Amino acid sequence: MGVESRPIRAAIDIGSNTIHIVVARCWPDHLDILADELDLTRLGESVNADGTISEEKAQAALAVVAHYVALARNLGAETILLIATEAIRRASNREAFLARLEQQIGLPVAVISGEAEAVLTFYGATYELYRAGQAPLDLGVVDLGGGSTELVTAHDGRVSWRLSLPIGSGWLLDRYLPSDPPGRQERAAARLFLQEYQRKLSIPLYPPVLVATGGSANSLWLLAERAFGVAGPQRSLSADDLAQCEGLLAALSAREIAERYGQPYKRARILPAGALILRSLLARLGLDRLLISPHGIREGALLAYERYGPGWLLEVERQGALGHQNQASEAPRGSIAEAEENFLAYGRRLLTERLEKMLSWRRPLLKEPEEEAVHKMRVATRRLRAALDAYRGYLEPAAFKKLYRRLKKTAALLGAVRDSDVMLLNLRALLAGADTQERSSLLWLLAVLEEQRSQQASALQEHLRELDGEALHAQLLACFAAEEEC
Repeated sequence: MGVESRPIRAAIDIGSNTIHIVVARCWPDHLDILADELDLTRLGESVNADGTISEEKAQAALAVVAHYVALARNLGAETILLIATEAIRRASNREAFLARLEQQIGLPVAVISGEAEAVLTFYGATYELYRAGQAPLDLGVVDLGGGSTELVTAHDGRVSWRLSLPIGSGWLLDRYLPSDPPGRQERAAARLFLQEYQRKLSIPLYPPVLVATGGSANSLWLLAERAFGVAGPQRSLSADDLAQCEGLLAALSAREIAERYGQPYKRARILPAGALILRSLLARLGLDRLLISPHGIREGALLAYERYGPGWLLEVERQGALGHQNQASEAPRGSIAEAEENFLAYGRRLLTERLEKMLSWRRPLLKEPEEEAVHKMRVATRRLRAALDAYRGYLEPAAFKKLYRRLKKTAALLGAVRDSDVMLLNLRALLAGADTQERSSLLWLLAVLEEQRSQQASALQEHLRELDGEALHAQLLACFAAEEEC
């Protein structure tokens, strides 16, 4: 059968971050891609917020899908496959949304399981490697999506194990990285959560080669190419490349990344989360590099349809179920809830330790507000506030604000005394080398600063006398009360 006689088919993937279409002439092991477009609709943003697809997101998605269906038909697609993944699976109003979508476009939408998603991703991400004879005997595939991450291992071209994790770049962004760019404490909290969660993954085979697909993985490769000159015969990223990307994304806002490196703003906003997830996964698997594939679930669906016909999804689900039987469990020992519980338990312990460290300097300062003790307590207070910032999204808001206001006042009083101490130290150094004419002015200024410092120290001591350590401990525990009730 010649090229022109091959069927043209389209696959539209309605995901958490994007709605993505691929139109191609199809063979069982090859695709001639005619169109490849995506829209960063971010359905998962509203699902992450309150568990539903908002009306605004629903209308945007309906418009994008209708446009893509028209595009596919204009290109002569005789089959159009619509598949929905993690954001739709989790949405409480998914049935109403799907009914609206199917009524508007006149086509069925398949909400596929995590097992099927993993198998289709493997097909799409690796078909070029197998066609070129470059695929190793054992390899792994990771599909970093907005609402989930699919991890697959294969032996000799057959899926041997798969895992669908309900953690994606959009999910991590919304949950842990609200600032733009994300702050150091936010990144540390996200990294700690990923390490705690991935530590519990039971992976039977550590693949020597890992192929990454998904919009974030490909955009990170593009960022590394444009920002750092990463190049090679194959698209790939090392752990060091990802570390450089993470540093750049921490230094510049999404708007600056978009303008400097040709990234869509919405994609640039998600990239810090993507870099964190891929770096942590490489570390977990003991690898220092991953290959990047521009293909994924859409191409996998087209290949599956060409191989198995109209019953393609049943066959894919069957293969996914076999992969499920080969794994220890659907989720790691310790679900997201358990990992976050461990994360919160660690946070409670960390914050308690830092509060006790801060309070340990209270008694010396009540006796005599010496320069060193002021400095030590100020540092301890700043470290406590930084840890609170990292956990803010998980703490009971009213209790957090009450505790934070008290600590902010403590920090301000300590800072005022410390600033005076530094100025006095510098002034005394100037005085030691001053001539007779300068000394009188410096001595006057020294007396003014010493009086100022004395007043500030008195205000600090009065505040510390009122600072009730037991009450602060109780306020700190109250911050975690909402999570303990869940």
